[in-house]
Amino acid sequence: MDSRLRGNDSRTITFMNNPQTLPQYFLKQVQVHGAGKVALRQKEFGIWREFSWQESYENVKLFALGLLALGVQRGDKVCTIGDNDRQYLWGYLGLLAVGATQVGVYTDAIAKELAYIAAHSDSTFAMAKDQEQCDKMLEIRAEVPGIKKVIYWEDKGLWSYDDPWLISYEEVLDLGREVAAKEPDRFDTEVWLGGGEDTAVLCYTSGTTGLPKGAMLSHNNLIHSTRLFNEIDPRYPDDNHVSILPLGWIGEHALGIAPHVFSGIVMNFPEEPETVRENIREIAPEGLLYNSRLWENLVGMVQVSINETSWLNRKLYETFLPVGYQVADKRLHSEAVGFGLNLAYKLGDLTVFGPLRDKLGLSRIRAAYTAGSALSPDAMRFFHALGINLKQVYGSTEVTGGITLHQDGDIKFASVGKPIPESEAQIGEGGEILLTGPTLFQGYYKNEEATESSLWVDEDGRSWFRTGDAGYIDDDGHIIYLDRVKEMLTLANGEKFSPQFIEGRLKFSPYIRDVMAVGTERDFVTALIVMDFGNVGNWAERRGLGYTTFIDLSQKQEVYDLIQKAIAEVNESLPPNGRVRRFVLMHKEFDADEEEMTRSRKLKRNVLYTKYDDIIIGLYNGSDRVDVRATVQYQDGSTSVVETAVKIASLY
Repeated sequence: MDSRLRGNDSRTITFMNNPQTLPQYFLKQVQVHGAGKVALRQKEFGIWREFSWQESYENVKLFALGLLALGVQRGDKVCTIGDNDRQYLWGYLGLLAVGATQVGVYTDAIAKELAYIAAHSDSTFAMAKDQEQCDKMLEIRAEVPGIKKVIYWEDKGLWSYDDPWLISYEEVLDLGREVAAKEPDRFDTEVWLGGGEDTAVLCYTSGTTGLPKGAMLSHNNLIHSTRLFNEIDPRYPDDNHVSILPLGWIGEHALGIAPHVFSGIVMNFPEEPETVRENIREIAPEGLLYNSRLWENLVGMVQVSINETSWLNRKLYETFLPVGYQVADKRLHSEAVGFGLNLAYKLGDLTVFGPLRDKLGLSRIRAAYTAGSALSPDAMRFFHALGINLKQVYGSTEVTGGITLHQDGDIKFASVGKPIPESEAQIGEGGEILLTGPTLFQGYYKNEEATESSLWVDEDGRSWFRTGDAGYIDDDGHIIYLDRVKEMLTLANGEKFSPQFIEGRLKFSPYIRDVMAVGTERDFVTALIVMDFGNVGNWAERRGLGYTTFIDLSQKQEVYDLIQKAIAEVNESLPPNGRVRRFVLMHKEFDADEEEMTRSRKLKRNVLYTKYDDIIIGLYNGSDRVDVRATVQYQDGSTSVVETAVKIASLY
């Protein structure tokens, strides 16, 4: 660490006491912890490797100086794509340190999506982890003439590539060493040139109705978000965070990297995407954010595991889960838990709930969060019964992620919580939720018209983000989210209903993966249902029900009966006009690569309505089947196109 970080320069001490940017907070953590505390871990070859704050500092510093040597200018955009790991983190902080802006892209983005974001953001450099991502960059090279270099940090498969456009992470560090030798104070000088209103992140929205828009988020936005969340759920230097959320989404920025530099939490990077659950169990983090889909998957996993376990374990689960529900309900309503019930819960925790939390990697969890599309109240209640303090977070990229949050002792399953401190919510015209606070974004990059249309300015001159979501605020100040304003459906009789509410309840079944409810201007509600192939497949195999492909299994009458039973149970909790009367089991999964849903797994309803129009017509014209064409992939990887008929079933 150089003399500036040792505090020999009074100006640096002043800056250290008043950090504004993420790299400035990072330097403060380095000053406090140095080589004596772990900053991050990464699992490699089955071993968790640990790196101190000092080691992080050296990497961030050299990478930042290497970027300067390559010609990165303050205000440049750097497009980044790859699985989360230490080099990604160091590169992220390094580019921010020299005043550049990070532009995250989903790891599984196809070349066309990557080309759009890289070109639209005017990126001048790119970070692409490995051969897969470099190949995408090489494929779109002609479409992104502004990118001067592509930096990769995993060279497996790239040894034979001979292209000066590509440069390795280590080569960038070597360039940084040359700059550091000539200008030892250059790194710190660059860091302290930054200001809180500098744009830190250009985060592209999911684009459910058109091309994604680049939301500009400042360092202040990210720091305020972390600071205000800390007032509700504090994060501590010994806390562990498992970095699994894609950096194309706001979640990892706001709940991972910003708290890392602000509060000093330890970052942990899984070995591979396939080992995430195992690695989470090993780390057992104190805080965790999953999107609603992942929580729903966990519900299904628990239910299937219980079905497949021993008779004794099933009986213990069936005995103590109702006890868990009773205790959770009493705690959530601030009611006393009697001695007998408390004793029963402790026994259930010892025999059932504790082992389940350990299996899920949640043995030390203080606060677990769900975000994205709404998680069903059934799923929320289930996790609280297991002793998992699951809370709903609500917001959007434009307000730096979450701006409402459940608070301990004030959780309502039907709500998305109350605004975090210094933030406000109100209901605007047409029942639209409006949000404001210090986390409000700077606007959309190169799209002033969209920026203006997304904001409502009140009589005091304050700007409010127009979420496009329908909802209301109850008597306790909780925000009740219903659905997207444009997706609230109106039946032919004028009655409105929320398709997302119905979909969430149906997805509580472990056998249902995705649902699209249909009913606008119709006499009743129908549903396009995608079965959970893994869970239904296991169910079929236990019953000796043979099948070959997804299509074959989905059209078995036994599977239709299984799904119809789940729908009938949900219908009992719905108003008569909101009940699903007819449904079809889809012949394929909804696919982001086919633009049927976003990368965060939100349905693109306009695409689905158009693509599956013939099926929807069949649901309403009395047909009992519809002919479709589908691509089938076999176990050996080969594919073929087949024509098949999908059944349509009626409940009433």
